[in-house]
Amino acid sequence: MEYNLFDLLTLLGSLGLFLYGMKVMSDALMELAGDRMRNILASATSNPLFAVLTGFTITAVIQSSSATTLMVVSFANASLLSLTESIGVIMGANIGTTVTAWLISLLGFKVNMAAIALPLVGLGFLFSMSKQKNLRHWGYFIVGFAILFIGLQYLKNSVPDIKSSPEALAFLSDYTSKGYLSILLFLFIGTLLTVVIQSSSATMAITIIMCFEGWIPFDMAAAMVLGENIGTTITANLAALVANYRAKRTARAHFIFNIFGVAWMLVVWMLVLFLPIIHGIGFAVETLEGASPFAQAAAIPVALALFHTTFNICNTVVMVGFIPMIARIVVRMVPEEVAAVVVIEQPHFLDKSSLNYPQTGIKALLDESLRLLEKTAFKVITHGLHVHREELESDKKLQKIIENIHQFDLDVDAIYYNKFKNIYGKIVEYANQLQGKFDLDEEKIIAIRSILRADRMLVEIVKDIKPLHTNMNRYLNSDNEYIRAEYNNLRKLIFKILRLSRKARLAKRDEKYLVKASDLMDHVDQYDVLMNGTIDRLVREHLISAEMATSLMNDSAISIQIARNLVDVSSLLYLQRDNFLDVDEGTDLAMAS
Repeated sequence: MEYNLFDLLTLLGSLGLFLYGMKVMSDALMELAGDRMRNILASATSNPLFAVLTGFTITAVIQSSSATTLMVVSFANASLLSLTESIGVIMGANIGTTVTAWLISLLGFKVNMAAIALPLVGLGFLFSMSKQKNLRHWGYFIVGFAILFIGLQYLKNSVPDIKSSPEALAFLSDYTSKGYLSILLFLFIGTLLTVVIQSSSATMAITIIMCFEGWIPFDMAAAMVLGENIGTTITANLAALVANYRAKRTARAHFIFNIFGVAWMLVVWMLVLFLPIIHGIGFAVETLEGASPFAQAAAIPVALALFHTTFNICNTVVMVGFIPMIARIVVRMVPEEVAAVVVIEQPHFLDKSSLNYPQTGIKALLDESLRLLEKTAFKVITHGLHVHREELESDKKLQKIIENIHQFDLDVDAIYYNKFKNIYGKIVEYANQLQGKFDLDEEKIIAIRSILRADRMLVEIVKDIKPLHTNMNRYLNSDNEYIRAEYNNLRKLIFKILRLSRKARLAKRDEKYLVKASDLMDHVDQYDVLMNGTIDRLVREHLISAEMATSLMNDSAISIQIARNLVDVSSLLYLQRDNFLDVDEGTDLAMAS
């Protein structure tokens, strides 16, 4: 059999054309439906059935299990999906990828798509020239769809004709007639091909063509299909290399699920059911098509697509009950990463992988802002007002906490520059990158601006704590009981807001706590010593000095502003709701001074 370098390059070119068509088609579908699919994915619940259906739907629509698994890894990285949700979605994606196999089998072998492919490219090209975004992407989809089948036709023509070279079959018979050993060999070949090509759909097409042209028998092709299920996991694992531990766990879960699926298939099916199932599928196809895949090439594409679907559905049905066990295994395999202690605080959530999609990017911004509020700002406020944060988070009565004054050596400037300013700057920079990378709709732009608005108010809160802390140090330890009482009232106002905000967070963003905080703000005049007449009374009756009065007036205004900002920040970050949206948010993109 003569097969020279030109023939090999033609084969590789055909494969490249097929892969390019698949990529163009998949990318166009991602543009058309990807945002909607990502929104569906982000709303996935811990219900395993719903997660599986979500994974199936997304993969069936965007025609790429790799794109789905990459989305899952990115969403897990950004904490939009839990580990158990991610595993369920991946199981569904394995079923969804069988749609591509059916597309190739029915249109690539049953219909002469090559005859209409070029007219389709022409039609798609005309659509791609449109000024309408959706119509343009439909044009790219049609072009990709047509190129895929042109590549498939070239691929079929590039495979050497076994009929004209019967000696090749004799050579292959040594590898296809060793029973279970041959099954393992072709399983490995299927895995290796998918790892190299990085597309289970392309490997599936190659497998169908090899079997269709008579190079390998149907049962060996079925073994290659099993191997493709293992090889396709490499994409997610490569993407997770630069991601956090959550993404790594999701990628490992994908690998374990597919490995376990093939393992029980080999142990149970191979010893008991593999050959009966293969022959059962052959019988079913013969009944439906009037031809057996063991005897006639025309029946092979449908038979392999049916086997692929049967295996993935059975695998998911069997393994869905083991999701918690798989989760426990990967948690042990990939321990939680403990952040190293650094002098200058660095972001925890603003990584490059979260910039792959608008949803994950916005979630990363939100998570980083929440960390800024709950770790840094919360500590600055509580220590600045002379209370341990643990006390405020406890069930202690507020009056008891206020009476117990703790002394803290608080350097607000050092905390701001070492732990706050860098994070705030990175958040602004990340938001700019996110808005520059995607053509975001109004809802997402508002979400980003709301987060930036909250962060800007956090900066104001931290800066306001410095003068307040100085005077708290001075007057909470004063011999003058009247000035002590007034400063404790200011502490009480801020502590009430902090507690309500904290409860809203712990109660899974229960809005009633922030409604209480807003109601408290409606009666804030009672804390304004200038407006409620307190200053006038205390000075007139000579209960405090003029210097105390000046400090108290300023600190009263500062405390009320801190309280208002805390209510707004909590509403923006916990409820993702902005009741005071300023459409002119250009100042949010200014770096912290």
